[in-house]
Amino acid sequence: MQVTGTFLFYARAIDSTMLPALSAIASEQNAPTENTMKKVRQFLDYVSSQEEAVITYSASNVVLAIHSDASYLSERDARSRSGGHHYLSSDPPSPPNNGAVLNISQIIKNVMSSTAKAELGALFINAKTAVPTRVTLCELGHPQPRTPIQTDNSTAFGLINNKIISKATKSIDMNFHWLRCRDSQGQFRYYWRPGTENMGDYWTKHHSAAHHRAFRLRILTSKLYLDAMRTAAKMKMATTTMATATMARVC
Repeated sequence: MQVTGTFLFYARAIDSTMLPALSAIASEQNAPTENTMKKVRQFLDYVSSQEEAVITYSASNVVLAIHSDASYLSERDARSRSGGHHYLSSDPPSPPNNGAVLNISQIIKNVMSSTAKAELGALFINAKTAVPTRVTLCELGHPQPRTPIQTDNSTAFGLINNKIISKATKSIDMNFHWLRCRDSQGQFRYYWRPGTENMGDYWTKHHSAAHHRAFRLRILTSKLYLDAMRTAAKMKMATTTMATATMARVC
C-alpha cells in the first residue's frame, strides 16, 4: 500500500510506464504473498534505475484522441487488462500522436469469454473515462468533434459500427449498447488500425526489459535530449543579449 500510494500519482501524471506493475501489485494487496514482495522489490529497482521522466507536448488543435487495447486472460483469475493512451491532437482520419494527458492500465472486473469482448470492455473503459475530459475541454473553450478512438480488433470494430450482428454478447450488453449510443449522439468516432500502430498496447501487459527500454523513448523524452535543448536555448539567449548590447552601444 505504501508503494502504490507513493508512486500512483507520479505514474498517472508523468511516468506511465509504471502503471501495469502498480496495477498488478495493487490487485494483490488484500492477500499478499512472498511473490508479491518480489514484485515490489523489482518495481522499486526499476524506479531507482530510470532517469528523470519528461513528457514533451507538441502544439495541436486540442482535439482529444484515444488508442484503446486489451490483453485477453493476461491476469490472475482469468481476468483481462485494458489499456488506453489519451492525448490531444488534430482530427484527421488517424490523428498523429502527442504527449499523453492520461494513460489507462486497468484490470477488467468481469471475466471475458473472448478477445473481442475484452476489446469491447477496454473501449467502454476508455470512452467512459473520456466523457469528463471532453466536457472539461469544451468548458475551456475547445469544442470537441467526435472523439476518435482507435482499436486494433476488427471484430470489436465491426460490432460497434453495426457491420457485425452478434447473438452472444449478453454478458456485456450494457457496455456494448452504451458505445453505440454515444456514437449515435456524435460523441465518439471509432476506427481501426493494426496493432503495431496502437499505442494502448503497451499498458495492457507486462513486457520484457528490452521492450520497456525501446518503448520508453516513444512516450518519454530522454534527459540527454532535454539537457541539449536547454543548452541550445541558453546559448541562443546569450547571443541575443550580446546582439542587443552591441546595438545599444552603436546607438
